[in-house]
Amino acid sequence: MDKTTVRMGVDIGGTFTDVVLEVAKEQYSTKVLTTYAAPEDAIIDGMQQVCAKAGIVPGDIGQIIHGTTLATNALIERRGARTALITTTGFRDVIEMRTESRFEQYDLDLTLPDPLLPRQQRYTITERIDARGKVLIELDNDELDTLVSQIEQAGYESVAIGLIHSYLNDVHERQVQQALASRLPGVMISLSSEVSPQMREYERFNTVVANAYIKPLMKSYLGRLQGRLQQAGVDCAVFLMHSGGGIISIDSAAEFPVRLVESGPAGGAVFAAHIAARYGLDKVLSFDMGGTTAKICLIKNQTPKTSRVFEVARTYRFKKGSGMPISIPVIDMVEIGAGGGSLASVDSMHQIRVGPHSAGSEPGPACYGRGGDKPAVTDADLVLGKLDPDNFAGGSIRLQVDSSTRALQAVLGQPLAMDAQTAAYGLVEVVDENMANAARVHAVENGEDLTEYTMIAFGGAAPLHAARLCEKLGVDRLLVPPGAGVGSAIGFLRAPFSFEANRSQYMKLSQLKPEVVSRLLQELENEATAFVRSCDGQAEIHTEFKAYMRYSGQGWEIPVSLTNQQARQPDAAAYQQLFEADYRALFGRVVDGMDIEITVWAANASTPAHGVSPIQRVEGGEDASARGTRAVFDAAVGEVVKADVVLRSDMQTGQRVSGPAVITEDETTIIVPLSRQGIRQADGCIDLLPQADNQRRSAS
Repeated sequence: MDKTTVRMGVDIGGTFTDVVLEVAKEQYSTKVLTTYAAPEDAIIDGMQQVCAKAGIVPGDIGQIIHGTTLATNALIERRGARTALITTTGFRDVIEMRTESRFEQYDLDLTLPDPLLPRQQRYTITERIDARGKVLIELDNDELDTLVSQIEQAGYESVAIGLIHSYLNDVHERQVQQALASRLPGVMISLSSEVSPQMREYERFNTVVANAYIKPLMKSYLGRLQGRLQQAGVDCAVFLMHSGGGIISIDSAAEFPVRLVESGPAGGAVFAAHIAARYGLDKVLSFDMGGTTAKICLIKNQTPKTSRVFEVARTYRFKKGSGMPISIPVIDMVEIGAGGGSLASVDSMHQIRVGPHSAGSEPGPACYGRGGDKPAVTDADLVLGKLDPDNFAGGSIRLQVDSSTRALQAVLGQPLAMDAQTAAYGLVEVVDENMANAARVHAVENGEDLTEYTMIAFGGAAPLHAARLCEKLGVDRLLVPPGAGVGSAIGFLRAPFSFEANRSQYMKLSQLKPEVVSRLLQELENEATAFVRSCDGQAEIHTEFKAYMRYSGQGWEIPVSLTNQQARQPDAAAYQQLFEADYRALFGRVVDGMDIEITVWAANASTPAHGVSPIQRVEGGEDASARGTRAVFDAAVGEVVKADVVLRSDMQTGQRVSGPAVITEDETTIIVPLSRQGIRQADGCIDLLPQADNQRRSAS
């Protein structure tokens, strides 16, 4: 067998581990419960299952691409290594003081989140580099030796080094690193000048601390994974999905694990962008709902929106500013604690609340029969008839309706004086409204009208809730692609090898130094290309350049794309035109007579994107055959309806299913409400549109 045609994608989620195997053009997939103590166990189990389905052995696999939430969960749950931070004297408390902004202006009892490291684990050293990279105060070797002795005596596993203005001159960070490495060879070290060489010390220090905090955990896990794969007969290269939507080598991932923080959701966005390209859709709302969280991403012109800063572990109703900022390239999305395992409760005002806590896979929702006694979203979906208790996850898990009913009644029903079905109805309406509201806010923040968008839904729980979200958001078209239940893992197989290098180099546009800019961008291109070459030594590499620009005195920048020529031959007038065009598109006007500043430069090197075959939309024809009916609660009409049950594998191209209906498959279930109708497209996508719209199309 040609191993180059056999590739496997693996996504470790909070509840399920998804495994997808591609053999030439055939695809095999499975979902297994995530094993928290040893996550590699679930991967090996899932790999053996898909290999058995495909009739191959693990040794036939030619490439593995992996994404995981382990890094994110370690930060959220504070389960990282014993870590120290070394910083410049006078800046010990930066990560605790934050930016001094209030993310909830009117909460008089507002409590800021605790920093990742307590004060006694933060150390200082006398040194100083100014904002131009000039050394003002040299390091004192005697003081450095004393500091290394303190680190040694405290028994730290990992050390983060973040000194002021080291993104411009890393000489002092290197000196501290060398001193630590010579005395403490077993301690892992992270430099802010490598992890996040950008201005704004709060974000930079948080990022290097987060990297150091999870580095031992992720390095150990990746090493164990390689060992288990080798024992299973796998001898191919293993790559990791990073948060920016590309793939990096396992060695790079082990050195910079903070880049894996949003790797799973990034794979989902790549998957949705691939579907958008197939259908020629320029405005897509990606909706990814798994077992623990729901992720919403705007995709324009078949490209997910990106950012260079995002927040992990928001503590105050998912409000911006209440989390831990991480300054790395990332696909921009909103993520909330709304998954199949998200737990419900009643607050002090007798309102139903859902999330952010999740039952995960251990013990899981009450219906799993693994000891859970609190109602989760999956329990509500089961009681409302959306799930088949005998065919969940391809029949691998038998769901217990009685357990769900008891949990709903005990936690929601009794305090609110309602039966289990009404409690389930309230639970799913709350979680659906939470997700819809998150989508509205994300759209408003980006100046977008969601009624112009097409939703693409994937993840094990998304097809159960997507149509209801469309009703709430006024979105007409909904696509549920084949393999939706394991969409992120499929997205890993569609992603290019890529890496973005960035660096702060402040300058005003009126004082642009072309030779400095061209040299800097060349250095960044070389750095990014070297990372990609570590994954693929032969492929063609394309580089994209960006400058982050703002008007003088503004607090934040906007990314401005540069062509290769504009990167090689910088020109102030051309840069101003580009900035003003992007600024006007975002804010409707430009500011005349004000100088422009550039704060960060970036180069993203990547291999060519996977090609797509265009799909022509098929209009609805004959009705698909139903395998039976079952009672399903339709939230829009507030009552139980008799829904046809259709196997997705039975549907032929052009066949339609009119709501109310349930379209079932092994990894997920598509709920077609009374208001909608689904048509199977040539590539297997189910295209859901409002009933009246479908009738008009058929009539014409």
